[in-house]
Amino acid sequence: MSTPILYNDFPTFLRKYFSYKVQKISLNAGFTCPNRDGTKGWGGCTYCNNQTFNPDYCRTEKSITTQLQEGKYFFAHKYPEMKYLAYFQAYTNTYAELEGLKRKYEEALKVDGVVGLVIGTRPDCMPEGLLHYLEELNKHTFLMVEYGIESTCDKTLQRINRGHTYAETVEAVERTAACGILTGGHIILGLPGETRETMVEQAGILSQLPLFTLKIHQLQLIRGTRMAHEYAEAPDDFHLFTEVDEYIDLVIDYIEHLRPDMVVERFVSQSPKELLIAPDWGLKNYEFVARLQKRMKERDAYQGKKYKDSEKRIIFADDKFTT
Repeated sequence: MSTPILYNDFPTFLRKYFSYKVQKISLNAGFTCPNRDGTKGWGGCTYCNNQTFNPDYCRTEKSITTQLQEGKYFFAHKYPEMKYLAYFQAYTNTYAELEGLKRKYEEALKVDGVVGLVIGTRPDCMPEGLLHYLEELNKHTFLMVEYGIESTCDKTLQRINRGHTYAETVEAVERTAACGILTGGHIILGLPGETRETMVEQAGILSQLPLFTLKIHQLQLIRGTRMAHEYAEAPDDFHLFTEVDEYIDLVIDYIEHLRPDMVVERFVSQSPKELLIAPDWGLKNYEFVARLQKRMKERDAYQGKKYKDSEKRIIFADDKFTT
């Protein structure tokens, strides 16, 4: 009997679509969010400071083409033959009128070496007209839509000022996957009010969605955010994973309850030291992954080990993309 793989990793997933190495290039296309501009609220998510993931080349005063060219230069010294995915990352990258969105996406795809798009957005920002356009685009290029889910608990979503419900997440993910579009999700472990038990249960809940990929991040307190102020006022409301081994064991419990075929893209987020309040483990991503894998082997753990199939049948749309 063969030994189960520890988990489904993202590079292996990408090799199903590309015979060459690909790298995401983050873009800031000048969008905002409906919980920032007053449509659904003000101030954005309480934990959010977009400076934490915008590289130096990623600036709104630069065109999409310029950001991609500078991003390519940043990575090209390592792998000169590398190709790229344009990653619309900052804020809500479907939150604009359709024609403007088309121009930005299509500008990115015209840049030499760009072989696909990854679009980060919110579950409440995928109108039918845009989804139809993306369905057509998906027939001609690699496309993934990544939804910020953050939590399956409406009480948590309200507390962090997300401005949408989990029911809206379910609806958006199911609609997108039904169009044959690779659909990803992003969640945060350690949000205030959530216990270890509820976080592990979340894995089973998300497993009922037709998600192809999942990013898991630890909660980070970032300077200048509303959540940092809340923590200063009431630190007992938070459980920050200041000990990395505690977080590693939580992640292992989580992915043991995760659907076996889902691709786990990330386990941690890294913010610039000058912005990060806590937790600060002093580990690079690859160092964290090495410790995680070592601990999984010690525990004889693997993705889906404790997953139980739901009575609900999950139907995935046919993936018509070919390379």
